Amino acid sequence: MCASRVKEAQPRYSKPLNFILRPIRSKLILSSVTAVIGSMLTLAPLIGMTFVISYMFTDMMTFGALGESNSKIIWVIFISISSLLLGMLLLTISELIAHLADHEITGLLQKDITEHLTQVPLGWFTARSSGEVKQIMQDDIGLLHSLTAHFYPTVGRTLGTIIVAVIFIFMMDWRMAIIALLPFLGFAIFLRKAMNASGNNIQEFAVQLGQLNSASIEFSHAIPVVKTFGKTGQASQGYQQAVHSFAQAFKAFTRPLVKSMAHAHAMISPITILGVVLGSGIIFISLGWLKPIDLLPFLFVTPAICAPVLLLHTLLHDLQASNGAAQRILALLETPVLSVTKADQKISIKNNHICFHQVSYFYEEQRPVVSHLNFSLEPGTITAIVGASGAGKSTIAQLLLRFFDPVKGKITLDGVDLRDIETSTLYRHIGFVLQDTRLIHASIRENIALGCPNASLEEIEQAAKAANIHHKIMTLPHQYESIVGDDIQLSGGERQRISIARAILLDPPILVLDEATAAADIENEIAIQDALSRFSQGRTLLVIAHRLDTIMYADQILVLNQGEIAEQGTHQSLLAQKGIYAQLWSYTESNSSKPVGETSC
Repeated sequence: MCASRVKEAQPRYSKPLNFILRPIRSKLILSSVTAVIGSMLTLAPLIGMTFVISYMFTDMMTFGALGESNSKIIWVIFISISSLLLGMLLLTISELIAHLADHEITGLLQKDITEHLTQVPLGWFTARSSGEVKQIMQDDIGLLHSLTAHFYPTVGRTLGTIIVAVIFIFMMDWRMAIIALLPFLGFAIFLRKAMNASGNNIQEFAVQLGQLNSASIEFSHAIPVVKTFGKTGQASQGYQQAVHSFAQAFKAFTRPLVKSMAHAHAMISPITILGVVLGSGIIFISLGWLKPIDLLPFLFVTPAICAPVLLLHTLLHDLQASNGAAQRILALLETPVLSVTKADQKISIKNNHICFHQVSYFYEEQRPVVSHLNFSLEPGTITAIVGASGAGKSTIAQLLLRFFDPVKGKITLDGVDLRDIETSTLYRHIGFVLQDTRLIHASIRENIALGCPNASLEEIEQAAKAANIHHKIMTLPHQYESIVGDDIQLSGGERQRISIARAILLDPPILVLDEATAAADIENEIAIQDALSRFSQGRTLLVIAHRLDTIMYADQILVLNQGEIAEQGTHQSLLAQKGIYAQLWSYTESNSSKPVGETSC
């Protein structure tokens, strides 16, 4: 399937979070249960205090001083302290279990995502910004960390506290317990209203957050250009729009919450609970339904429910956010990969003949980029592709490199469909140097040997010499061990020559050059052209060119117009046709004849 046609579809799973956490579900349940028991035990001192005060009050009323309840008080204190210590131990174990489970699932997800991203079509990345990928790889997995490492132990602690407190006050007096818990019923009603109000907007909030991440990264990368041309307002327009859209999404997400949550929090503040308990307690005592000392457990224990309930509400919001993160992670993991339809071991490639058979490619909106392409790359020949910007030149190179697959037709290598060839095998036969060169944050040696990690230093140096970059590397303090981005900042042309050295080390019989000198100055362009001219000898070349004088001696030139091959032939034959190519050549000659400094912007 064509990668750029892959939509960010919703995962097949109705409960993506349950599916994501399936490998560690038993550990999370164990963590929650342990936390429930631990929190129940830690509440023992508060309950014990009510018994101690009750015993002391009874003795004072009966004997005028502490009497036979001494032993009971000592036992209550001993049990309370023992329960507290045991509860703290269980809570610690619960946190440990949850963090071990989080470590396991984070490792599994990062491994699965990394492996999956290495198999998706490279064209998938061109349709997405680095901010979108960063949101899933970093932010969304970070949200899951909050869930797995902290959510389940915290839920266990809150539920344990609430369960013990509710059971205890019902044991004291069920009528008083019902009245004391009425504010919590009101809290649940307002909370449900708030959750329903915000639930409709949380996905849009997440989308706008991702777009803000992307806009921030793009704007920071554009700052040098902004400073050069002074177009600060124009350059920051996209970023400002992203901030404005995020602000609107944030308002839509939070505004419905404010009123409902203010009412909900007021319902279960400790002052509200104490007021309800005291007011109803006075009435019960005046009616003779309750003794004054029996009001004490409600005054001590009922307010202790407030903090766990508020925390439980906060955790529900975290759960909502984590569910959205799980959806995005699953959507990424369900992105179709470049499949191989046959057993690669049976494929034997000998003459490196490339053929495009009725190849067409469309974007998601079904707008054709290239249509009905029929041409061949004969072994040992040079094929150049020219045309106006947007004609589909780079798309042809990307299709040949399987950045994505044709929507219609097929591309064959020695008669074998590229979709039947393993990626590792394909890239041993097809090398490439693109205009947008990417180097990893590693040493220059590792960057050159990226496709041949077992290459010796001598082989790497020979490739660098052939790419005219060896002398520059040897002037660095750490030479080939210099870290790109730390020890050295390479120019665009120097990055291109590193990329050429990488291709030379792979030694592929077929080479794709997509405007390899586009980012280079004159000095670097000469060095790159010299390196490519020596390296390309005896190889099959596909050259995407914007300067016609560089491809005059190509064996065949394809002229693209709106995604179709309008003309095909050699330089001389195309000039004789007096068509599109002749017009482009005439334009090139007229510009090159202008005096230095005279340009047509």
